[in-house]
Amino acid sequence: MRGKWQSWSWWRRCAVIVAVLVALVFAPVIGVLCALLAHNVGEQSELARTRGKDAFWLGHAWVDGRRTDADIDALVTLLAGSGIRDLYVHTGPLEHDGSLRDELAPRARWFVDAVHAKLPGIRVQSWLGDIVQPEFDGLDLESAASRDRVVASARRVLAYGFDGVHYDLEPVRSGSPGYLALLDATAAVTAEAGVALSVSAPVIDPLPGLHSVGLTVADHGKWWSQAYFAEVARRVDQVAVMSYDTAMPTKALYSGYVAQQTALATEVTPTDVDLLMGAPAFWTDDPGHHGAAETVAAAVRGIRLGLTRTDVSRTDFGIALYVDFAATPQDWADYRQGWCR
Repeated sequence: MRGKWQSWSWWRRCAVIVAVLVALVFAPVIGVLCALLAHNVGEQSELARTRGKDAFWLGHAWVDGRRTDADIDALVTLLAGSGIRDLYVHTGPLEHDGSLRDELAPRARWFVDAVHAKLPGIRVQSWLGDIVQPEFDGLDLESAASRDRVVASARRVLAYGFDGVHYDLEPVRSGSPGYLALLDATAAVTAEAGVALSVSAPVIDPLPGLHSVGLTVADHGKWWSQAYFAEVARRVDQVAVMSYDTAMPTKALYSGYVAQQTALATEVTPTDVDLLMGAPAFWTDDPGHHGAAETVAAAVRGIRLGLTRTDVSRTDFGIALYVDFAATPQDWADYRQGWCR
């Protein structure tokens, strides 16, 4: 072999070396893709259907004066016969110091009262969000003073009559102690008020330790470790996984990805905590989100497969649709047919 190698031309030896290096780089990628396709194979149990604990993210227009009584009536019609129990209505954003400006939601009380009157049984949660440090020049969760102001903001929205607080703080890095401290402090407030504390959560490492690779290579905390996800889930009443913006290029790969995420989240979320898997009722086409692949139908298929394989009898489970101002009739048809039927 040595003689044969030395008899080859310099160009031929370079070509072999390059081919070997390419194979070493792409073999793991191919393996991951095959694994995701395997997650998309199988039967979906008929028990993997709505438990009546689904959720719907709503935009800011519902609390800033742009919506009317006619819009409430249309919302009543839209939700009729669905599994939606929780509405996360955007009430922020928080200021970067954690405070909340009252003038952002002058119609919050009107919206809460209108939903309570016309949609009995539906909970209205205040969706509070912001970008966070260190990836962005935003909210510092490691600052006790900032956390105190966020908790004060949570108290303020509960005074509007909301049935819960829903945090969407991004991107919280896996292992952040400040975020856990914020949840502990807020949980004391929501428990005293007898309302829900819920959070939007990023996806879990599809490969162990991948969050560390993302931070090292791109300084981006896209994933949480499964252990950190569990720490968060134990501190809240409800966790909604943002299982979209996955960069998956096909429906089959996306469904497999969501099936894997559903299984990973189900394994570590306490059974008395509502676990909701996100479904993308919006269209974007960029490197992180391929609209033709990441559909509500593909998400529902993956969620049902993941639930079937892990804990199909779990009662505290649902789907969270994102978002009202982008959802199409087809999105709703796919949700109803795939999940509610």
